[in-house]
Amino acid sequence: MTEAPSGRAARAAGVTRRRLLGGGAAALLSGAALAATTGALTWGSSRDERESGGTGGDPVAEYLSEAVPDGAGLTALAARGEEVVHCAGRGLSDREAGIAYGCGTVFDIGSLTKQFTAAAILRLEMARALSTDDPLAAHVAGLPADKRSLTLHQLLTHTAGLVDVLGDDDEVLSREDMLTAMGESELQSAPGAAYHYSNVGYSVLAAVIEKVSGAGYEEYLAHELFAPAGLSRTGYVLPRWERSGIAVEYDGAGTPVGRPNEHPWAEDGPYWNLRGNGGLLSTAPDMHRWHLALSGDGVLSAAAREKMFRPWVREDGGDTWYGYGWVIADWDGHRVAWHNGGNGLSYAECARRLDDGLLVFWATGAVEGDGEWNLEELDLTRGIAGSLRAGG
Repeated sequence: MTEAPSGRAARAAGVTRRRLLGGGAAALLSGAALAATTGALTWGSSRDERESGGTGGDPVAEYLSEAVPDGAGLTALAARGEEVVHCAGRGLSDREAGIAYGCGTVFDIGSLTKQFTAAAILRLEMARALSTDDPLAAHVAGLPADKRSLTLHQLLTHTAGLVDVLGDDDEVLSREDMLTAMGESELQSAPGAAYHYSNVGYSVLAAVIEKVSGAGYEEYLAHELFAPAGLSRTGYVLPRWERSGIAVEYDGAGTPVGRPNEHPWAEDGPYWNLRGNGGLLSTAPDMHRWHLALSGDGVLSAAAREKMFRPWVREDGGDTWYGYGWVIADWDGHRVAWHNGGNGLSYAECARRLDDGLLVFWATGAVEGDGEWNLEELDLTRGIAGSLRAGG
């Protein structure tokens, strides 16, 4: 992976994954009419425990009370299929205002955005509007010779040879300027020859979604993915966000940097160094609804889900593989789909056990604290899963 520039563009997701796991538009915007297939959610702990973070015999809460350092805060959710065993916050999402993290706190989920971009491409393939085998040139005009044969599959699996980033997340950059800069960038390897994690590749996929669907990136996701899956608090600008419900981001010194949607954005969302590869806002309950949607056929067909979770390419130097927007690994005897995302301030992880429906999601607006702790390094995802096993 190429070294990312400093600042919010420095998103070294690949290194973290290896450490943790060890080893027209009208025809295409039909999803809003689909019935949600997630079913009724059931809760395994009281509402007070979920909101306050009290342990109350909750093995996840007991584990987190020991594992999370003093001064750190987060929201965590653990579920077995439809049953939510734990959903609670601990610590303060807005230290200045004294607002606590809760089950429904809104976070920047970083590179977890990629799974939604991949799902949108698969929805378009289901509608026969494109194929993942298509060359990029079939959907983007004016590409230089060395980029014309790149395929959507290679972009999805980080094997197109593209650089990781073109600039800082907040840099003003239009879709067409991003595509031009991508075209002018130097390939890191021949297309299809090697794995090179590329945020740029997923922004290119977002551009393809717009060009093929005739809709904006977030608009397409809202109609084709979020609505049928029952996600009402996921997006860039379309949800009606309550400002106090969004986690403030803090740097390692504890200085507040603002909420993620208060960084410089265009009217319709982040600029194109971030759009499609990161920056979506979401909540723990919405990520659970998404987990349930991916367990059935309401959003993606069985064939599409098989492509999404197939281990297509081995990641660098490890025993993990990349699918479409997900890392695939064997974890304690289970096949797991996993991803993380962060910008040096906010951080999120999501892991789905594909064989038994276990879900772990957690997120924070402050991943580091005064050089004393870094939540990214604490292996919390596996710890939460282990606490469920120990708790019966």
